[in-house]
Amino acid sequence: MLEHETSGYDIAPLVTIGLTCFNAQDTILRALDSALAQDWPNIEIIIVDDDSADDSARIVEAAIVNEPRARLIRHDVNMGPAGARNSILKTARGEFIAFFDDDDESLPNRISEQMKVLVLYEKRVGASLVACYASGERRYDNGYLIELRAIGSMGDECPNGPGLAEHLLVYRPRTDWFYGTGTPSCALFARKQTIYKVGGFDERLRRVEDADFAIRLALLGGHFIGTSANLFIQYATSAADKSPEKNMEAELFLAEKYKDFLRTIGGYYYARHWPKLRYWHFMRRYFMFALELAGLLTLYPLRASKHLLTTGPRRLAHERNIRRDR
Repeated sequence: MLEHETSGYDIAPLVTIGLTCFNAQDTILRALDSALAQDWPNIEIIIVDDDSADDSARIVEAAIVNEPRARLIRHDVNMGPAGARNSILKTARGEFIAFFDDDDESLPNRISEQMKVLVLYEKRVGASLVACYASGERRYDNGYLIELRAIGSMGDECPNGPGLAEHLLVYRPRTDWFYGTGTPSCALFARKQTIYKVGGFDERLRRVEDADFAIRLALLGGHFIGTSANLFIQYATSAADKSPEKNMEAELFLAEKYKDFLRTIGGYYYARHWPKLRYWHFMRRYFMFALELAGLLTLYPLRASKHLLTTGPRRLAHERNIRRDR
């Protein structure tokens, strides 16, 4: 589908597809092929190999040797997903940027559909800082499938401004906003200037760097929209940096980073202790879980109860489905 047919442009602006890669020799070609297959007529593809120890970089080099739209950047040291995305930002020539993950597969119309949704929203609302997320699905090896509905893909008003930062940090949902499955960078499409204004990605974070980006965008008044159509397939994988410990450490880092904001909304303790509650659950340390829960219920009886009752049963069902046999 041509751009002028979907978003009002006479000449299709350049879109940079940023593909981060780390030890992904078994999946990187699938992700790269899906980027090359985009029906958007004007793209460049920047692949950043983040100091892989396997054959990922050599596989990419061989695949793009005769492909002028793609180029590879190789890191000499591992910088994590935030550092890899910042390397993409430094060299991107596109007016728009979309991020793809090395173990995902994007449908051919992902860029054209996200472009249409973003530009139409800008014209309708007059917003200048907009992040558009793609809906998709996550597939597990045992056949379990999850629909990944994009934030802002339903409802009359899309999440925007500090209210979204508050929700991401301390779970304060509004009933008139649809949060979907959050703000994953693997589904993100935005104007390059929007990402620059936020300051890119915080390289101190190895996890939840995408939530951190969204928090900063929200505090600047950003708007968060999504596509109703499924545009990518995420294949569930595990890695050392996806451990419960790493996730808790990163979320506690966010609590400290946004301490001043959290104190203005009375949420600093909550942001410090809910990640610990979740960690003790994952580690099956139920006595410690009970202690954390008691503290949260004492200070935030309504919020903590609602948070637990809303997300807890879904989490338990999700864990059962992950463990089930095919």
